[in-house]
Order: sequence, then C-alpha cells, then structure tokens
Amino acid sequence: MTPGRRLRVAVPKGVLFPDSVRLLAEAGLDTTGLAEPGRQLTVETRDAVFVIAKPTDVPVYVAYGGVDCAIGGKDVLVEAGLDVVELVDLRFGACRFVVAEPEDAGREVDEHYRHLGVVRVATKYPNIAEAHFESRGIQVELVKLHGNIELAPLIGLADQIVDITATGRTLRENHLRIVEDVLESTARFVGNPVSVRTDPRVTALADRLSELPLS
Repeated sequence: MTPGRRLRVAVPKGVLFPDSVRLLAEAGLDTTGLAEPGRQLTVETRDAVFVIAKPTDVPVYVAYGGVDCAIGGKDVLVEAGLDVVELVDLRFGACRFVVAEPEDAGREVDEHYRHLGVVRVATKYPNIAEAHFESRGIQVELVKLHGNIELAPLIGLADQIVDITATGRTLRENHLRIVEDVLESTARFVGNPVSVRTDPRVTALADRLSELPLS
C-alpha cells in the first residue's frame, strides 16, 4: 500500500451503477459527486478515486492493478476468467444465464445433434457457454455476437442461444423458450489479489459491505 494514496474503486456503468453508489456510501466512503458524474471518467473524493468503468472492463482493471477493488456482475467476472478475489455477494442486480431456443423447435435441436454431432449456439458469452456445454458433454459450435442474441435462431444462424435474462420477457416476446439454466448472477465486490493482501482498507470495506442489510 502506498502511504497516503487514496483507495481506487471501479464502479460499473449501467444498471448496477445507482445501487453501487448507494452501497459504497452506506459503507462509509465519501461518494460526493459520484452519483452524477457527467462526462467524468474518474471522481476523486477525500478518501477514494472512483473509476467509472464499462462493466466488461471491471475485471480487467481489477486483475491488472488499475484499481484496488470494484463492484461488478458475476456474469462479467466469470466470462473474463481473470485473477480477482471475490469478497462479497452484494445481492442486487440479480439475473441468470439461460439456454433458449425457438418455441416451435420441437425436437429439431436433438435431431440436429444426433445427425451432425454438434449444436450451433450464439452468445455474447463464449466462455460461459463453452464451460456449460462441456460440463454436459455436448459439442457446440459457438457463434459470438455483439447485438441482439435473440435474432440468431430466428434467422437460422444458430440452433440455440446462451444469454442473460432477468425476467425472460424479451425471450418470450421473440418466441423463444428457456430450456436450461446456466448460471445465476448478482453484483459482487471484488479485489485485486495484491491489494487484498497488502491494503487493509479493501478487506475493511468488504466487511462493511457484508454487514449492510438487504435493501
């Protein structure tokens, strides 16, 4: 730990941002200016430097020491597969990964697999998808997309998709049905391995966050 250096904390943009700011404040950090940062990429307060991060960049910043600790979704942490220390399940931002296919697929996917020995799966999360199907002994051809994954089976690009959902509404609206659960995800407080070992402020913050009541 560098004497006098403020704690560096990454906070994810998007849906996790408001609750992240609220919990950090409730845990005792000065979050002045963080709730409405405008175009600022960092916000400095008396005891912390907050880095406002794209959610998928959070594990990168933590693993490579750009920040000491962060809040990030379990989904991006698992997909990144980097060396970070998960300290607290913050129990907000709940969602889940699922396998889905067209409602009218019938047994077409099973027949396809029996004939060709492979299922084509579209996803934004190839590492999570590959690990899931590998655990089931199913060979897949993964198609990585960056846009609306629900479109892939509708245009014949893939037999199934692996995607993240909170309510399943978007899947239903696109006539897709959930056939398997893959992974549940909530927001987690994580630390850089070196910072966790050498900076007591990281573990102290983790302790305070773990003691906060469910909202």
